[in-house]
Amino acid sequence: MENNFFLKMQGKGKTPLEVNGKDAVTGFFGGFITILALAVLTSYTSSPWLMAPFGASCVLVFSAWNAPLSQPRNVIGGHFISALTGLAVLHIFGAHPWTFALGTGLAIFFMMLTKTTHPPAGADPIVVIQGAYAWSYLLFPVFIGSAIIVIIALVINNLRKNRQYPSFWL
Repeated sequence: MENNFFLKMQGKGKTPLEVNGKDAVTGFFGGFITILALAVLTSYTSSPWLMAPFGASCVLVFSAWNAPLSQPRNVIGGHFISALTGLAVLHIFGAHPWTFALGTGLAIFFMMLTKTTHPPAGADPIVVIQGAYAWSYLLFPVFIGSAIIVIIALVINNLRKNRQYPSFWL
């Protein structure tokens, strides 16, 4: 049994990722425009519109635009559920080493149950607990910021004739 366990860790074959120059350029512009928009909002409103998980969301929506975890439901829903979970953990238990772990674990649990898994959103509870944010953080930047990512992804991805985003909404 031990032998089989370690054999599974060897992997099989080569990476299935296929990349061409046009996709890389589209990814660059998508990520650049999205993060610039959020950074400008942060600068002009003095509100924290930028959070690190949004950069990771850009990687998914612009480089793996057709993947299930990159779809609007997952981007917006995943960030919302994960940040909500982090806020609940923070406001019930406070900020302790174990609450970072609890928030992240629960966020994964709830994203999976709601079919909104979005890997970058798994970091939201850490951001929320570390920053000791108020409930308003759920709306600004989490909900509105993730919606901005999706809106820009809709425009940038669909400018290319060989791309269709999203693959699904619900």
